Amino acid sequence: MTYDLVVKNGLVILDNGEIQADIAVKDGRIEAIGQNFEGEKVIDASGLIVSPGMVDAHVHITDPGGGYRDEWEGYITGTAACAKGGVTSFMEMPLNQVPATVNKESLDIKYAAGENKLKVDVASFGGLVPYNLDGGIQELNEGGVSAYKCFMATCGDRTIDGDFENVNDFNLYQGMKQIAETGKVLAIHAENAEITDELGRIAYESGETTLKAYVDSRPVFTEVEPIRKAILFAKETGCRIHICHVACPEGVTEVTKARNEGIDVSCETCTHYLYFHRDELDGIGPVVKCSPPIRDLNNQERMWNKLLAGEIDFVTSDHSPCTPDLKDKENAFEAWGGISGVQNNVDILFDEGVQKRGMSLVQFAKIIAKNPAERYDLKNKGEIAIGKDADFTFIKPNAPYVLKAEDLEYKNKISPYIGREIGAQVVRTILKGETIYSHNEGVSQEFKGSFI
Repeated sequence: MTYDLVVKNGLVILDNGEIQADIAVKDGRIEAIGQNFEGEKVIDASGLIVSPGMVDAHVHITDPGGGYRDEWEGYITGTAACAKGGVTSFMEMPLNQVPATVNKESLDIKYAAGENKLKVDVASFGGLVPYNLDGGIQELNEGGVSAYKCFMATCGDRTIDGDFENVNDFNLYQGMKQIAETGKVLAIHAENAEITDELGRIAYESGETTLKAYVDSRPVFTEVEPIRKAILFAKETGCRIHICHVACPEGVTEVTKARNEGIDVSCETCTHYLYFHRDELDGIGPVVKCSPPIRDLNNQERMWNKLLAGEIDFVTSDHSPCTPDLKDKENAFEAWGGISGVQNNVDILFDEGVQKRGMSLVQFAKIIAKNPAERYDLKNKGEIAIGKDADFTFIKPNAPYVLKAEDLEYKNKISPYIGREIGAQVVRTILKGETIYSHNEGVSQEFKGSFI
């Protein structure tokens, strides 16, 4: 039999270990794994790691911008960055686009905005906000969202009609009851809004301007308390929940404890929490500002311990870009809180996890692909296995390079990783059997992606 594509001679990461093997692809799916296949197209992966393409479970695309954020990240540039970074599919957040994705109308607007603009596959979050508890949750479920997202921290611009809004305790409780009926997961940004807002205001009015002061205005307990509350509400309502971008090991401990008690809860952390630390932030500038904040070096190492121990389900980028003017602030408290990172998940995690800390290739593939795909029920994604989509990223190990601004596919070429030496490279990305990025030819001009 002749297959559409055969990937030969790579070290292939399977669910139970890595093997030197060939992969045969037909009609965009993996048909066989073994040796001596014939293909209309053959790609030699000698010397490379063949990993499942990353499923980045936390990405913000601002398309449409609604006349307010039109110069932020769009589908074309955002999905091009994914392709170059080894991300073959992602979960798109229901903000910061305008209108936010909170009902059928806004979901349809989002789908229309992405038509013929996707270089990778995209699954959608629907939002839980105070103003969509009268039918919006159900409309989103019927429209095909993969999961839901809410903020316990303050978010959104109240001057923009249709922007996202955070929930109060009653909204959260009512929304959880409705989402429980869908069987889908509610992902939660867990920070105590009242305390962090007030501590931030006091610091700002006291003349604080640094990122260190910003970090100190969002102490660890302001993460832990809402995580505990969300878990308690989940236990009461039966809602499956996921805690987004946990930045402290104490928060992970709460999730582990709840999981051991039988509550259906998972959590993620982000690449930047495993890479940067508090004492270097002001030297980098507001481009590295985010919330929850990046904490100290001891916190970072304990997060690695939690990840390597299997307590953190997956790692995401929380790619949340904006325009440069919103980052270019003398006062860190005035800067936009979000990091552009989707292009540098796979290479940095491979370098920092596998090459520097001895993470197994199997665990690496699980935290970037299998675990998020399973959590959000993306049935055809997440692993190299017969019947799954032929989504691969080829990694060249021990191949250091220095990231430059011109390397970035983002609409606005800003990133805290610029100037950093990264010890591995993504050299090819394949989506459903089609090369969408190669080191030699760059990102494909075609739009092979689709909404899941």
